[in-house]
Amino acid sequence: MEKRPFHDNLKLKMDEFVHLIYQITKRFPREELYGVVSQLRRAALSVILNYIEGYARRKKLVLLNFLEISYGSLKECKYLLYFSLKEEYMEMIIYQKAINLAEEIGAMLWKTIKNLENK
Repeated sequence: MEKRPFHDNLKLKMDEFVHLIYQITKRFPREELYGVVSQLRRAALSVILNYIEGYARRKKLVLLNFLEISYGSLKECKYLLYFSLKEEYMEMIIYQKAINLAEEIGAMLWKTIKNLENK
């Protein structure tokens, strides 16, 4: 496993991301409450929750599975953000902030997955 500060930093970024998603989606149209808003929020929560749950498990392959689910949820978030930008639910500057954070998280998560696969 990697050093704790790396994982602490990743968890902080994931926490920041989910809170950012909640802030962003508060401004979405009311008719999207049970559509894009709900899906995007659940996907964003899934990123950090699967990460945390994976590290609560004792087996490497189980951890790897949870990390891959977390990574998949992050990819889902990225598409939903793109979709929301195209539907004009948010401005480009907000989209870029969320995508940049998602890219950072994705790179760190991918590094973690690859390191586990190589052990």
